[in-house]
Amino acid sequence: MADETTILLLLSDSNLPTGSFVASSGLESFLKHGFGFVPSLPALTTTLSNNPGTAIGGVNQSQSPPTPTPSGSSTSKAEAITTFIRDSLSTYAPSALPFVSDAHYVVSALRSSGGGKEAPSRTLELLKELDALYEAMTLNHVARRASKAQGVALLSLYSKGFSHPPGLGLHFSSPSASSWNANATASDGRIDNATNDADTHMSTLVDTFKLAVRCGDTDAHGHLPVCWGVLCAALGLSLARTQHLHLYLHARSLLSAAVRLNTIGPYAAQQILLHVGGALVNVQLGKCARLRTGVRIAEGSSGGTNEEEERGWDETTDGPATTWPLGEILAARHDLQHSRIFNS
Repeated sequence: MADETTILLLLSDSNLPTGSFVASSGLESFLKHGFGFVPSLPALTTTLSNNPGTAIGGVNQSQSPPTPTPSGSSTSKAEAITTFIRDSLSTYAPSALPFVSDAHYVVSALRSSGGGKEAPSRTLELLKELDALYEAMTLNHVARRASKAQGVALLSLYSKGFSHPPGLGLHFSSPSASSWNANATASDGRIDNATNDADTHMSTLVDTFKLAVRCGDTDAHGHLPVCWGVLCAALGLSLARTQHLHLYLHARSLLSAAVRLNTIGPYAAQQILLHVGGALVNVQLGKCARLRTGVRIAEGSSGGTNEEEERGWDETTDGPATTWPLGEILAARHDLQHSRIFNS
């Protein structure tokens, strides 16, 4: 398997077929409902002066209520998008990162153990349990639809894009050819059997999970956070980098949507991502990196527990949560727009 730097570069490629290009995570609905811009004080003063019948406490019945004109400056638009990214990350991180972390944990455990007779089936059941819980916690059909589409795309990406091509690199004749994949090759230039077996187990798990989703298994939905954890663990990416990259890509996809909505320009998007986006991501990582779902994923926890232990797992105080009701409501109204260019 390639080193982490190579994996990070591959996963951060905007051309990956993950389905995120058609998702705005509620940004389009947010802007269409008029929440994107707050009129500046001079603009509001001008509006009130042009409507003399308007008072702070009421509206002259003989005239239509004034419509505040949003400020058209690039600064106000950039501030509005930055505020949305902050609020979106603040609710997405605590709701999604616990599932990313737990899915990564169970798949990494299978990869490191080398698999056994019952290990793959147990891992699959845990992934389904995580998937079913995320389905229950996702509050609107629009978010569910986008999450499932992107999640299944990640599973397909691993099977079709990241699996080892048959017959490629079975032998490396030159030292330079073997050095690029030193972690996955033995000293004689052959693919290391342990690594090959682990990759085989990962491919089997991903294909089985994807098949369960495609066949309509009641507990397998293929949600994005769960599938992201599965993908990164199968590729051997560490949990810390898995979490960080997931939130970073969420922020980047919001800025990409803002550019295509003609709200900000591409240069402004890069400025926000460089100077603000990274800080916002790090803030949420500091708060949510250690959150867990409460699903019993620890090794050896499959039986023999008493009522007190079960109660402890059920009473998860640091579990996933949704913290932005307005964003949920606006996202749920996405399909009610007269025209739209995004899937969510």
